[in-house]
Amino acid sequence: MTAAGVGASGSAPRGDRSPSPRQADVPEVETTTRLRPIRDAVDAPKPARPLPAYGLAGTLPPETPAETTTRLRPVRERRTGRVLAVTACVVLGVGLIGGALAGMWLAAADPARPAEPAGYTEAKDLWHNAPVDTLFPRTLTGAGAGPGASARTWTRIVVAQDAPCSPAVLAKGLLATVTPLGCERVLRATYTDATASSVITVGLVFTRADVTAQRTLGTGLTARLGEDVPPALSAPSTVAARFGARQRASWWLNAPADLPVVVTAVSGFADGRAVDRPQPADGAMAQGRTDATAQSGLGHEAKGIAERFVTLLRTTVTPAATEKEKAR
Repeated sequence: MTAAGVGASGSAPRGDRSPSPRQADVPEVETTTRLRPIRDAVDAPKPARPLPAYGLAGTLPPETPAETTTRLRPVRERRTGRVLAVTACVVLGVGLIGGALAGMWLAAADPARPAEPAGYTEAKDLWHNAPVDTLFPRTLTGAGAGPGASARTWTRIVVAQDAPCSPAVLAKGLLATVTPLGCERVLRATYTDATASSVITVGLVFTRADVTAQRTLGTGLTARLGEDVPPALSAPSTVAARFGARQRASWWLNAPADLPVVVTAVSGFADGRAVDRPQPADGAMAQGRTDATAQSGLGHEAKGIAERFVTLLRTTVTPAATEKEKAR
């Protein structure tokens, strides 16, 4: 539609208000224009579909909301109670894990539950893994082991077969003490000093005790067992031929905390003299003693050789523990 069309309609201007050239170009009814171009058709064009007309001052057509995208997953309604429950579970789980780790750390640091010393497990099998000359050397020296810190030298004169734990090889009190710990085997040998005037039977009692039990076992063991004197080991045609129950003069027990072993030692006179009342080594070594056992140093012999065997066992088990550590 054109401006000429408007004039032809016969509409006359009202009053003195003359339409401006710009207003004259605006039709009374405005049609819409397509937003996209219409391609030229080969055939005759089809009549255009009439569109609704809206006045300039009219309202726009009502808007209908339409969603063109699709949600990838359903969004569930947020539930505060469930969120709080999940949060509580997470906090509780972290607390439990932290508490377990702290408990392990405290258990490791607790002196009542010490960590297993190096070589402790390997020492349990020394009785059948180590050669006899390693466990019972033919000659053993002890610096400062005699009276007045004098040196001592002991020579092996007899070795017994390994034996099960029984009254034949263990004193009654010691047998009752180590049996609940799992007494494995008892090894024994008898030594004599450099002058061949004294004889000493050494016993190695191997157990399956754990570290805590071993530590408890070794605290004041000799004093706790009282007059629980270890049996003597004699051998015909040797210096110890007459070393029997009545010849036992002094004894000592040593249960180191780092080895599952009890070392026993009992000493006596090589000439076969009887002793009325055997004495524990610390009693026989007390100052002011004038009896034959104290004067002959048999208390020093028993305690000195027992301590020397503890050192020997530690030295024996060290290579096995070192190899195990390297293999890790």
